[in-house]
Amino acid sequence: MAEGTFQVELDLQEHYRFSVRFDDPALPVLVTDEPPPLGAGAGPNPARLLGAAVANCLAASLLFALRKFGNEPGAVHATAAVTLARNEQGRLRVPAIRVDIQLGVPAQALKRLDRALEQFEEFCVVTQSVRAGIAVEVRVTDSKGIPLKL
Repeated sequence: MAEGTFQVELDLQEHYRFSVRFDDPALPVLVTDEPPPLGAGAGPNPARLLGAAVANCLAASLLFALRKFGNEPGAVHATAAVTLARNEQGRLRVPAIRVDIQLGVPAQALKRLDRALEQFEEFCVVTQSVRAGIAVEVRVTDSKGIPLKL
């Protein structure tokens, strides 16, 4: 993405279900919804989208960092654990997100892994943006489950 502004348009379909259109006509319309009892759970709600955005951005940044050094990390799997908690006013907030990324190859198969792990988070637009208000913890393991970054 380049610097600038982009638009995302939402239209209410019914109750709490929205259709989300992106500024790229090639992208499909996304349906969002609140879970019951407010909505029908017809799509992800904003908190789930936030978790997906953080995990996706981190996984893509790690892929970029690894590929920059000529690596192919295999099948990458990322999981975002989004914590919901009530603030002092009793309103639900997202105080923390933990992202676990598992690479599809053993650590020994990757060149300059230490360098990639050292810098990939700095290039993640979404994570670095939300960290101003939300604690984000990142853990990376290789295909054998060996911790590479805690």
